[in-house]
Amino acid sequence: MRALLIAAALFAAAPAFAQAPAAATSAVLADAARAPTGRAIIDGASWTCDGPSCTASGGANQPATRACRRVAARFGAVSAFSYKGVALSAEQIAACNA
Repeated sequence: MRALLIAAALFAAAPAFAQAPAAATSAVLADAARAPTGRAIIDGASWTCDGPSCTASGGANQPATRACRRVAARFGAVSAFSYKGVALSAEQIAACNA
């Protein structure tokens, strides 16, 4: 009985040890016509777009501003960019699109 209680306690605690999902990386393209129709890989991140809204999973660890510049170079100007859950400011977006 004691072993059963210990097993139940460990099972109930398992979600606490689960790794939290990685924060999303996303971009809103200024020109939806530039969005890829399929999957696109940039710096190891797998990007998919639905209209002007694009999201990515995975990828190299890099500064958010560099990631933004790489996306803008491939997909065109962005009007919003969030890297691993941190949104870039208007000034950073302007620099990204320059």
